[in-house]
Amino acid sequence: MKVCIFGAGAIGGYMAVMMKRGGVDVSLVARGPHLAAIKANGLKVVFKDKELSAAMPATNDPKELGPQDYIIIALKAHQAWESVDQLKPLLGPNTVVVTAQNGVPWWYFYGLDEKFADLRLKSVDPGNRQWNAIGPQRVIGATVYPATEITEPGVIKHIYGDQFGLGEPNRQPSARLTEFADALTAGGLKPRLYDDIRDDIWIKLWGNLCFNPLSALTHATLDIVATDPGTRAVAKNMMLEAQQIGQHFGAHFRVDVERRINGAAGVGAHRTSMLQDLDKKRPLEIDALLTSVQEMGHLANVKTPYIDTVLALVQQMGRSNGVYPTFPEEVRTPEAVTA
Repeated sequence: MKVCIFGAGAIGGYMAVMMKRGGVDVSLVARGPHLAAIKANGLKVVFKDKELSAAMPATNDPKELGPQDYIIIALKAHQAWESVDQLKPLLGPNTVVVTAQNGVPWWYFYGLDEKFADLRLKSVDPGNRQWNAIGPQRVIGATVYPATEITEPGVIKHIYGDQFGLGEPNRQPSARLTEFADALTAGGLKPRLYDDIRDDIWIKLWGNLCFNPLSALTHATLDIVATDPGTRAVAKNMMLEAQQIGQHFGAHFRVDVERRINGAAGVGAHRTSMLQDLDKKRPLEIDALLTSVQEMGHLANVKTPYIDTVLALVQQMGRSNGVYPTFPEEVRTPEAVTA
């Protein structure tokens, strides 16, 4: 099995080392000092009690690697949109693309019932670039739960977690889904297969859409955002709005709001990814986590006053800090179009 990790950062690099050690033919698309270090010394993952290393082909030019059996896109949503044309040399007739981004994926409405089938969200795929270049029929959806970080070029620190959610957008079992899950398992990772991966996407998104922007706006860690009465109330109301939207499109929420918030509080003094990106002046993942939900709310005729307010605040904060918008303004209009 040939697998290319497109975006071998913290999560992609962790997956690469584990899958390589499980016997998969893994290659990497990376850039900058991280790429140079991988080429020179391989890729290392540092755990609390051990270190694992692996050498594998790495490049910033996908044409050097050729068509793959599986591509794991381990970039953030806006980065995946920006770089989709670079992905094309990796695509063969039967290549499967595993999308491992936070937020609402660009293929969300593919395979849904006729009423909603093939709606396309401009907030996450302006101009239908990913829909047209990749094609939703190639996709396996994924949710990512490990926490990792790059501590120096070529070195990844594993903080916690080894679980991944997987599922076919058409909600059918498939040989390719089983094969990919087996490859993760062989590397020591723990995939969980879902009848509808959208349910797990919503469970993760449920927290990200509120905790990320609230932490970025307040500079508070996750435990504080989830327990302070004021921010907890805002988060809860945002989540209730999002739940109405998800349920309108057929999603099932296996836990209630209070349990989800308490689970986040239990993580402790964690700095959310959006807060980390803000501190490092990196583009904020606003559209996939928030604008997309607002857009789906418009489609579902669900009022979202809390989401609208927090979205407006975090967008303006991002503009003031030069880290938003992540898409060109002319293609970032919040509306959906049909095929």
